[in-house]
Amino acid sequence: MLNQTTVTEFLLLGVTDIQVLQPFLFAVFLAIYSVTVAGNGAILMMVISDPRLHSPMYFFLGNLSCLDICYSTVTLPKMLENFLSTHKAISFLGCISQLHFFHFLGSTEAMLLAVMAFDRFVAICKPLRYTLIMNHQVCTQMALTVWIIGFSHALMHSIMTSRLNFRASNQIHHFFCDVKPLLELACGNTELNRWLLNTVTGTLGMAPFFLILLSYFYIIVYLFFKTHSCSMLHKALSTCASHFTVVVLFYVPVVFTYIRPASSSSMDQDQIIAIMYSVVTPVLNPLIYTLRNKEVKGALRRVIRRSL
Repeated sequence: MLNQTTVTEFLLLGVTDIQVLQPFLFAVFLAIYSVTVAGNGAILMMVISDPRLHSPMYFFLGNLSCLDICYSTVTLPKMLENFLSTHKAISFLGCISQLHFFHFLGSTEAMLLAVMAFDRFVAICKPLRYTLIMNHQVCTQMALTVWIIGFSHALMHSIMTSRLNFRASNQIHHFFCDVKPLLELACGNTELNRWLLNTVTGTLGMAPFFLILLSYFYIIVYLFFKTHSCSMLHKALSTCASHFTVVVLFYVPVVFTYIRPASSSSMDQDQIIAIMYSVVTPVLNPLIYTLRNKEVKGALRRVIRRSL
């Protein structure tokens, strides 16, 4: 499969070629990566260790935190290495692997956010049947399903991209290996690859988004027509606020990147948008869930008290 190309490595040109900015950017992104791992790791530890958080909502939140740690790890360590290196190379196999895990974790997170929205829908609209519908077996099956679909989707892109010929250039105008920049470098016909990116990845991204909107539409309709207490309405909506904020932060840049047509003039914009959903969103998720969720804040205080 790899012998169809003469390129043995790619050069990641990164976010900037201004040398004086490299140490500063290294410090900034190192701090972001450290906070991402620490924040999501703390949530993951709390969900596992605190019996009060052993519920479907926090089971999926633990999956989200695990995804965010891995998602940042796919791109940030290589970016940090390149800030301090003059030879910003990545091997052909390393590039395809990075592409694979980026799409694997990204598509899995998109689908997981839809599962979390469904969980909130059942909890609010069908509270008496919640424990029956969202039992441990169902939650585990739903989580495994989105991980497996995400892996299969990424495998499709990694195989199809690895079969392309790269002969003209090996310079990637990005800080990590993604399908769109690689298609710009490929020789020969890439129509099938672009169709898969636009159709399959587009569907896999937008279908969960519409399911999320549908879930929230039913939640809002249910609350306004069935709930006559303002305090109950506020409590129900506040439980969804954190999730909806995460959805907006994740989907807005993703939609902007993958829905619009690819062009070489949009590469700089793509990098900025990619930083938003692959770097900024994972570091903000723990902060959003900690500030907006009393149970998570309570679990965090208990962890801190035990550690002192």
